[in-house]
Amino acid sequence: MVEELIINLFCNDRIYYDKYYKHINLNYIKINFINLYKLFLVVANFYKKNNNKSISRSDLEIAYHSNYLLENSERDELSDTLTRILDHDVNIQNVTEYLNSHRKRCLSGEIAKLALDVEDGSAEPHELIEKLQEFDHEKIEEDKIDSVNMNLQDLYQSQIATPGLRWRLNWLNKSLGSLRQGDFGFIFARPETGKTTFLASEMTHMITQTEGDILWFNNEEQGKKVAVRCYQALLGKTNKELFESLEDNSKTYKDKIQNRLKIYDFEDSSRANRIEQIIKTTNPSLIIFDQIDKIKGFKMDRYDLELKATYQWAREIAKMYAPVIAVSQAGGTAEGKLWLTMDDVDSSKTAKQGEADWILGIGKEQDNTSNMRFLNISKNKLLGDNDTLPDLRHGNAQVMIKPEIARYEEL
Repeated sequence: MVEELIINLFCNDRIYYDKYYKHINLNYIKINFINLYKLFLVVANFYKKNNNKSISRSDLEIAYHSNYLLENSERDELSDTLTRILDHDVNIQNVTEYLNSHRKRCLSGEIAKLALDVEDGSAEPHELIEKLQEFDHEKIEEDKIDSVNMNLQDLYQSQIATPGLRWRLNWLNKSLGSLRQGDFGFIFARPETGKTTFLASEMTHMITQTEGDILWFNNEEQGKKVAVRCYQALLGKTNKELFESLEDNSKTYKDKIQNRLKIYDFEDSSRANRIEQIIKTTNPSLIIFDQIDKIKGFKMDRYDLELKATYQWAREIAKMYAPVIAVSQAGGTAEGKLWLTMDDVDSSKTAKQGEADWILGIGKEQDNTSNMRFLNISKNKLLGDNDTLPDLRHGNAQVMIKPEIARYEEL
């Protein structure tokens, strides 16, 4: 989870601690992660008492024991926690981007409060001016963050020539292009349109292109049913064909993807912090949230702002770990509609849409017996691949759903 990455960053270089610690929401951490809250306090006390430029694991462990009396089981838990937090490198740029965003929100709140204090006479105008200057002209400290490589040949190789995860539907390769780390988008449709089938069809094609894990956080239908669909989509077989040759089909599945598809059912995946713990202990190449709107852990005054926070969190997950595909519902305006647009996304004004790199709507005819599906790209900020066609960036296409083998196919 991001709080652990921040502790790692603070321990490795005091510059980051000095710059960001005062903007950390310790009350939130205290309520949700009491052990991490104690670690933040120990780090702060250590730096206050010492001039060290970093904190080693042994120093942190000694400082923790000097502040808290632990039972043997708690000592083991502390050791495991420190191993998980400190014994790996973090992506400094991604973590500092998150911290900078959080810092700006904190400063904005302080400015708003100070402006009200100036209005009622409890603060002086110069205090507000100084705070505004802190926001606009913060002293940039040397923090060892590399800037983006601006070499055009390298950019071409990494962003265009080197493909990411390619789609089973070749039309999506020509319109969206492949998915790479940092890419976050979502599909949306009315209930019983085939969203889970679409995921199974595409994901089982993508998993054969990578050695990493596919993490599927399932908040929709029963996880075991999803697992059967994934077997169908990978092997292109009906349930009857699948279960008639259990041993052969199991072997083929294992030969193709080993144990790299991990489906986490509702009880395990409903909270954001639990999801981050799982992601951190795996090697994801693709992360799926179905349905993302049901993920808990983001409390706001309004539901649309809560959704915005959820989708912002998913974007950060994509930046830190792997591309993310999310699933959302379409609202009532999409009933019986073939070509869905952003306006048909459920329970949101622009909160969800603004955070995504790409958005794909799946429409269907009013007649539920039809296997025709209508794909429409209403947002596309992806760079694409060498074979991506500019005219299709916001295109649409008719495709066929084959629910008996859990696949989508082009006409």
